[in-house]
Amino acid sequence: MEDYVIEMLNITKEFPGIIANDDITLQLKRGEIHALLGENGAGKSTLMSVLFGLYTPEKGVIKKDGKEVKINNPNDATDLGIGMVHQHFMLVDIFTVLDNIILGSEPSKFGVLTKKEAREKVLALSNKYNLKVDPDALIEDITVGMQQRVEILKMLYRDNDILIFDEPTAVLTPQEIDELMKIMKDLAAEGKSILFITHKLNEIMQVADRCSILRKGKYIGTVDVANTSKEELSSMMVGRDVKFAVDKTKANPGQEVLKVENVCVKSKIHSNDAVHDVSFNVRAGEIVCIAGIDGNGQTEFVGALTGLDDISGGKITLCGKDITKKSIRYKNTHGMSHVPEDRHKHGLVLDYTLEENMILQRYFEPDFQKCGMIRKGEMRKYSDKLAAAFDVRSGQGAKTKTRSMSGGNQQKAIVAREMDRAHELLVAVQPTRGLDVGAIEYIHKEIVKERDNGKAILLVSLELDEVMNLSDRILVMYEGEIVGEVDPKTTTLQELGLYMSGAKRDNGKEAK
Repeated sequence: MEDYVIEMLNITKEFPGIIANDDITLQLKRGEIHALLGENGAGKSTLMSVLFGLYTPEKGVIKKDGKEVKINNPNDATDLGIGMVHQHFMLVDIFTVLDNIILGSEPSKFGVLTKKEAREKVLALSNKYNLKVDPDALIEDITVGMQQRVEILKMLYRDNDILIFDEPTAVLTPQEIDELMKIMKDLAAEGKSILFITHKLNEIMQVADRCSILRKGKYIGTVDVANTSKEELSSMMVGRDVKFAVDKTKANPGQEVLKVENVCVKSKIHSNDAVHDVSFNVRAGEIVCIAGIDGNGQTEFVGALTGLDDISGGKITLCGKDITKKSIRYKNTHGMSHVPEDRHKHGLVLDYTLEENMILQRYFEPDFQKCGMIRKGEMRKYSDKLAAAFDVRSGQGAKTKTRSMSGGNQQKAIVAREMDRAHELLVAVQPTRGLDVGAIEYIHKEIVKERDNGKAILLVSLELDEVMNLSDRILVMYEGEIVGEVDPKTTTLQELGLYMSGAKRDNGKEAK
C-alpha cells in the first residue's frame, strides 16, 4: 500500500455556471514533490483551495495519513500541518514583513504581543533558505518578487509539513527560481510533502517526482516525471501539440515612437534614485526588451513612463509629443497601451464584471456611451469579441466578476484589452505571467503580429526564454541604469547574466 500523506478523493466543486473540479482524485506521497499542471481555468487553484479550506466541495472526501478529515477553513488546514503560498498574495500592504508573517499566529506573553522570538525565527529561516528578507520593510515598499518570498516565509514560519505552492515562481527571476527549486528539494528531503502548481514545464522536469494533469476541470492522468517529456506533458495539458519556439522574421524598424532621455525616478525606500539617467528609444516595427533581475528599477521606470509614478528628471517623448508630465488618461488616448506588472493593483477592478473591465479606458468613447449612459449592448458585444479571440474563460461570460476568474484568464483579459485599443506603443510588463504554454504561444504570436503591423513594443520581462525569443534588441537594467544593449541573435545567456548581475557593462569590460 502506498504511503499517502494526503488523498483528495472524487472532489467536485461548482461555481455559478461552471464545474471547476469534476470528480477529481489526487494522491500525495510522503516526501514527494507533486506537480499539478493544467491550462488557465483548468481548476488547479480551486482544487488546492479546497485542500486549504478556502472552499467546501459539493462532493468527495479528504484523507490525511489514511484518515478522513474535515477542512472547513484555513485554520483547520493549518492545524493539520497544511500551508499554502497563494498565487495572488495574501498580504497587508501597510504592515511590515514581520507583521504579515506572524499574522494569525501572533506570539504573546500575558496577553502582550512579543515579537523578539518571532523575529529571530524569521531571520533564521530567511538566512537558511537565502531569502534575504528585511523584516522591518513595509509590504507596499518592496518588490513583487520580495513579496513572494514573504509568502513562502509565512508558511515556513508555521512549521507546516504539507506545502502547497500555487504558481510560486511566476514573479521570480531565473536565479531566484533556481534557489526556490533547491529549497523545495531540501524541504522534500526533510520529509515535507509538496504540491506544486506551475505552468512552467522546465520546472516540473527539474524538481517534480510526479505530475497530475487537469483539463477543463477534469482529471486527465498522473505520470512519473522521469518517464515523460515536456512535449507529452504539454499535449496532455492542452489536448494538442504546442510549438515552443517563436516564429518571427527579421525586424524592419521604422520611425522613432518612444524616446527616453536621461530619465530619473526617486526611490520610495531609500535616498538614491531607483532609476538614474536612463536613455533609449523604441521604433515602429521592433520589440525592445528591458531585462534584469527583479528590483533593479524596472518597476519604477515603467511607473514613470505610464504615469503611475512621478518622474524626477528627464524627458519622455511619444510619437513626437512630450508626455513627461501628462496624465494616464492622456497617454492612454494618445498612443500608449500598457499591460501592467501587477494585474490586480493596476490592471483590473476586481469587483467589476469582465465586460466592464474590457472598456475601462474606453467607456467615454461614443462606441460605449451615449448622453453619459453606458451602451450595455455594445459593451457586451465588444467583451464577447475579445474573450473569443483571446480564449478568456469565465463561468458566467461577460457578466462574470473578474475576482472569481483564474489568474491566467485575468491576464488574458488585460492583454486582449490593451492589444485591441488603438495604440502606437505597447508597454508589456510580464505579459505572459501565469499563463499556460498554449496561451503563451498565442500571446507571443500576437506580439510579433503587432510588431509586423508597425507597432513599437517595449517588453519588460524576467523570463529569459521570453527575452531571448521575442526581442529584437535587449537593454539590461542594473541598479536603475541601462548597463548594456545586446542583440539576442548574437548574445548568450551567460553574457546576459553577467550584465544582469552588474559584472559587465556596455564598454565590454568586466565591472570592478
